[in-house]
Amino acid sequence: MILHQKQLKLPPSARGFHLITKEILRAIPEMKTIKTGMLHVFIKHTSASLTINENADATVRTDFESHINVMVPEDAPYYIHTYEGPDDMPAHIKASLMGASVQIPITNGKLNLGIWQGIYLCEHRDHARGRNLVLSAYGI
Repeated sequence: MILHQKQLKLPPSARGFHLITKEILRAIPEMKTIKTGMLHVFIKHTSASLTINENADATVRTDFESHINVMVPEDAPYYIHTYEGPDDMPAHIKASLMGASVQIPITNGKLNLGIWQGIYLCEHRDHARGRNLVLSAYGI
């Protein structure tokens, strides 16, 4: 079995949903040595998340941000954990709803994503610092 693991530091992003597939591929070129396997991407934060969705039309990412803000509003009167501002607790809830990792098949050294799929960084904070990912590519 082949195993490659890298850490990727993403620069700060504005609140919203951002395609990061290209950055991930640039960070782990060793994935090309894997014929059949998996890439696991894990985010080391509790106020941002990862998901896979539409990679062509940017309005999908805008709609994700709009909808999740309706689902999980800021300034709900029952939030107690607000130490870092009104986006603090909502960011944690959104991150748990979206998830901390994604897993994608590797086939002949390439991600086996659907034609319209890309990996998103879901940034739920207004003023976040950069985000840290762990990339683990493994297989034969």
